[in-house]
Amino acid sequence: MAEGLRERKKRETRQRISDIATGLFLEHGFVTVTIAEVAEAADVSVNTVYNYFPAKEDLFFDRSAGVVEQLSRWVCGRAKGESAAGAVLRELRADVESVSPRVGLIEGYDRFMRCIQEAPPLRSRLWSMQQEIHDHLEATLREEAGADAADPLPGLIAGQIAWIHQTVFVHIGREMVAGRNPGKVSREALVLLDDIEELLSPNVLNYAVRAVE
Repeated sequence: MAEGLRERKKRETRQRISDIATGLFLEHGFVTVTIAEVAEAADVSVNTVYNYFPAKEDLFFDRSAGVVEQLSRWVCGRAKGESAAGAVLRELRADVESVSPRVGLIEGYDRFMRCIQEAPPLRSRLWSMQQEIHDHLEATLREEAGADAADPLPGLIAGQIAWIHQTVFVHIGREMVAGRNPGKVSREALVLLDDIEELLSPNVLNYAVRAVE
Protein backbone atom coordinates (compact mmCIF):
# COMPACT_ATOMS: atom_id res chain seq x y z
CA MET A 1 0.00 0.00 0.00
CA ALA A 2 1.33 3.43 -0.97
CA GLU A 3 2.22 5.79 1.84
CA GLY A 4 -0.36 8.54 2.28
CA LEU A 5 0.49 12.23 2.59
CA ARG A 6 -0.37 12.31 6.30
CA GLU A 7 1.77 9.24 7.05
CA ARG A 8 4.67 10.66 5.05
CA LYS A 9 4.56 13.97 6.90
CA LYS A 10 4.49 12.17 10.24
CA ARG A 11 7.44 10.01 9.25
CA GLU A 12 9.40 13.03 8.04
CA THR A 13 8.61 14.99 11.21
CA ARG A 14 9.69 12.07 13.37
CA GLN A 15 12.95 11.71 11.45
CA ARG A 16 13.67 15.45 11.58
CA ILE A 17 13.18 15.56 15.34
CA SER A 18 15.40 12.52 15.80
CA ASP A 19 18.15 13.89 13.55
CA ILE A 20 18.17 17.25 15.34
CA ALA A 21 18.19 15.56 18.74
CA THR A 22 21.07 13.28 17.76
CA GLY A 23 23.10 16.26 16.59
CA LEU A 24 22.52 18.00 19.92
CA PHE A 25 23.38 14.88 21.91
CA LEU A 26 26.63 14.35 20.01
CA GLU A 27 27.65 17.99 20.42
CA HIS A 28 26.63 18.61 24.03
CA GLY A 29 26.15 15.17 25.60
CA PHE A 30 23.00 13.13 26.12
CA VAL A 31 22.52 13.98 29.79
CA THR A 32 23.00 17.72 29.27
CA VAL A 33 20.46 18.22 26.47
CA THR A 34 16.81 18.54 27.55
CA ILE A 35 13.65 17.59 25.68
CA ALA A 36 12.67 21.27 25.75
CA GLU A 37 15.89 22.16 23.92
CA VAL A 38 15.23 19.46 21.33
CA ALA A 39 11.69 20.77 20.82
CA GLU A 40 12.94 24.34 20.42
CA ALA A 41 15.61 23.36 17.91
CA ALA A 42 13.09 21.31 15.92
CA ASP A 43 10.48 24.09 16.12
CA VAL A 44 7.84 21.80 17.67
CA SER A 45 6.21 21.57 21.09
CA VAL A 46 7.51 19.39 23.90
CA ASN A 47 4.29 17.38 23.66
CA THR A 48 4.97 16.72 19.98
CA VAL A 49 8.39 15.30 20.82
CA TYR A 50 6.85 13.00 23.42
CA ASN A 51 4.13 11.94 20.98
CA TYR A 52 6.81 10.51 18.72
CA PHE A 53 9.34 9.51 21.38
CA PRO A 54 7.93 8.43 24.78
CA ALA A 55 11.38 8.53 26.41
CA LYS A 56 14.50 10.60 25.83
CA GLU A 57 16.49 7.45 25.09
CA ASP A 58 14.11 6.73 22.18
CA LEU A 59 15.40 9.88 20.47
CA PHE A 60 18.92 8.48 20.45
CA PHE A 61 18.05 4.88 19.61
CA ASP A 62 15.35 5.84 17.11
CA ARG A 63 16.00 2.74 14.98
CA SER A 64 16.00 0.27 17.86
CA ALA A 65 13.07 -1.77 16.53
CA GLY A 66 15.00 -2.60 13.38
CA VAL A 67 18.11 -3.50 15.38
CA VAL A 68 16.16 -5.80 17.71
CA GLU A 69 14.61 -7.67 14.79
CA GLN A 70 17.68 -7.82 12.56
CA LEU A 71 19.07 -11.20 13.64
CA SER A 72 15.62 -12.76 13.33
CA ARG A 73 15.26 -11.34 9.81
CA TRP A 74 18.59 -12.84 8.82
CA VAL A 75 17.61 -16.22 10.24
CA CYS A 76 14.22 -16.16 8.54
CA GLY A 77 15.89 -15.23 5.25
CA ARG A 78 18.51 -17.99 5.36
CA ALA A 79 19.10 -19.97 2.21
CA LYS A 80 18.21 -23.62 1.65
CA GLY A 81 20.80 -25.80 3.35
CA GLU A 82 21.95 -22.88 5.53
CA SER A 83 21.75 -22.86 9.32
CA ALA A 84 20.64 -20.01 11.56
CA ALA A 85 24.20 -19.25 12.70
CA GLY A 86 25.48 -19.62 9.14
CA ALA A 87 23.06 -16.98 7.92
CA VAL A 88 24.11 -14.51 10.62
CA LEU A 89 27.81 -15.11 9.95
CA ARG A 90 27.23 -14.60 6.22
CA GLU A 91 25.29 -11.36 6.69
CA LEU A 92 27.80 -9.97 9.16
CA ARG A 93 30.70 -10.80 6.85
CA ALA A 94 28.95 -9.04 3.98
CA ASP A 95 28.43 -5.88 6.04
CA VAL A 96 31.97 -5.90 7.43
CA GLU A 97 33.59 -6.63 4.06
CA SER A 98 31.67 -3.78 2.40
CA VAL A 99 32.77 -1.42 5.23
CA SER A 100 29.12 -0.71 5.94
CA PRO A 101 27.88 2.03 8.29
CA ARG A 102 25.34 -0.56 9.52
CA VAL A 103 28.10 -2.14 11.61
CA GLY A 104 29.71 1.16 12.65
CA LEU A 105 32.39 1.25 9.95
CA ILE A 106 32.07 4.95 9.23
CA GLU A 107 33.95 8.10 10.17
CA GLY A 108 32.24 9.76 13.14
CA TYR A 109 31.04 6.50 14.73
CA ASP A 110 33.44 7.21 17.59
CA ARG A 111 31.28 10.22 18.60
CA PHE A 112 28.20 8.01 18.71
CA MET A 113 29.95 5.44 20.91
CA ARG A 114 31.44 8.06 23.24
CA CYS A 115 27.98 9.56 23.71
CA ILE A 116 26.75 6.16 24.91
CA GLN A 117 29.76 5.58 27.13
CA GLU A 118 29.29 8.93 28.87
CA ALA A 119 25.55 8.49 29.52
CA PRO A 120 24.38 5.81 32.03
CA PRO A 121 20.76 5.94 30.69
CA LEU A 122 22.01 5.07 27.20
CA ARG A 123 24.20 2.25 28.48
CA SER A 124 21.20 0.87 30.35
CA ARG A 125 18.99 1.10 27.28
CA LEU A 126 21.67 -0.63 25.18
CA TRP A 127 21.78 -3.50 27.67
CA SER A 128 17.98 -3.78 27.49
CA MET A 129 18.15 -3.85 23.69
CA GLN A 130 20.65 -6.69 23.82
CA GLN A 131 18.23 -8.69 25.96
CA GLU A 132 15.41 -7.88 23.53
CA ILE A 133 17.56 -9.09 20.63
CA HIS A 134 18.13 -12.40 22.41
CA ASP A 135 14.48 -12.88 23.32
CA HIS A 136 13.25 -11.99 19.84
CA LEU A 137 15.77 -14.36 18.27
CA GLU A 138 14.90 -17.16 20.69
CA ALA A 139 11.22 -16.91 19.72
CA THR A 140 12.19 -16.98 16.03
CA LEU A 141 14.45 -20.01 16.45
CA ARG A 142 11.79 -21.86 18.41
CA GLU A 143 9.33 -21.32 15.59
CA GLU A 144 11.81 -22.07 12.80
CA ALA A 145 13.00 -25.28 14.46
CA GLY A 146 9.52 -26.38 15.54
CA ALA A 147 10.73 -26.65 19.14
CA ASP A 148 8.26 -26.86 22.00
CA ALA A 149 8.15 -24.45 24.91
CA ALA A 150 10.14 -26.77 27.19
CA ASP A 151 13.07 -27.19 24.79
CA PRO A 152 16.06 -25.17 26.09
CA LEU A 153 18.00 -25.28 22.80
CA PRO A 154 16.44 -22.22 21.09
CA GLY A 155 17.42 -20.06 24.05
CA LEU A 156 20.94 -21.50 24.18
CA ILE A 157 21.49 -21.12 20.44
CA ALA A 158 20.07 -17.58 20.53
CA GLY A 159 22.63 -16.75 23.21
CA GLN A 160 25.47 -18.00 21.00
CA ILE A 161 24.27 -16.15 17.91
CA ALA A 162 23.67 -12.95 19.86
CA TRP A 163 27.22 -13.32 21.23
CA ILE A 164 28.57 -13.43 17.66
CA HIS A 165 26.74 -10.21 16.82
CA GLN A 166 27.68 -8.43 20.04
CA THR A 167 31.35 -9.45 19.88
CA VAL A 168 31.75 -8.01 16.39
CA PHE A 169 30.02 -4.76 17.31
CA VAL A 170 32.04 -4.35 20.51
CA HIS A 171 35.28 -4.89 18.61
CA ILE A 172 34.36 -2.41 15.88
CA GLY A 173 33.11 0.16 18.38
CA ARG A 174 36.27 -0.05 20.47
CA GLU A 175 38.55 0.30 17.46
CA MET A 176 36.58 3.19 15.96
CA VAL A 177 36.65 5.06 19.29
CA ALA A 178 40.43 4.59 19.21
CA GLY A 179 40.47 6.53 15.92
CA ARG A 180 41.21 3.60 13.64
CA ASN A 181 40.61 3.62 9.88
CA PRO A 182 37.30 1.88 8.95
CA GLY A 183 38.95 -0.14 6.19
CA LYS A 184 41.61 -1.52 8.52
CA VAL A 185 39.04 -2.29 11.20
CA SER A 186 36.98 -4.08 8.56
CA ARG A 187 39.85 -6.39 7.66
CA GLU A 188 40.52 -7.19 11.31
CA ALA A 189 36.82 -7.84 11.96
CA LEU A 190 36.75 -10.37 9.11
CA VAL A 191 39.57 -12.28 10.80
CA LEU A 192 37.66 -12.06 14.07
CA LEU A 193 34.59 -13.58 12.41
CA ASP A 194 36.72 -16.49 11.19
CA ASP A 195 38.01 -16.99 14.73
CA ILE A 196 34.48 -16.87 16.11
CA GLU A 197 33.26 -19.48 13.63
CA GLU A 198 36.09 -21.82 14.62
CA LEU A 199 35.04 -21.54 18.28
CA LEU A 200 31.42 -22.46 17.62
CA SER A 201 30.42 -26.07 18.13
CA PRO A 202 28.75 -28.16 15.40
CA ASN A 203 25.57 -28.04 17.52
CA VAL A 204 25.43 -24.28 17.00
CA LEU A 205 26.62 -24.22 13.39
CA ASN A 206 24.13 -26.90 12.32
CA TYR A 207 21.06 -25.73 14.21
CA ALA A 208 17.91 -24.91 12.27
CA VAL A 209 19.29 -25.79 8.84
CA ARG A 210 16.68 -24.88 6.23
CA ALA A 211 15.51 -27.93 4.32
CA VAL A 212 16.69 -28.15 0.73
CA GLU A 213 13.28 -29.37 -0.44
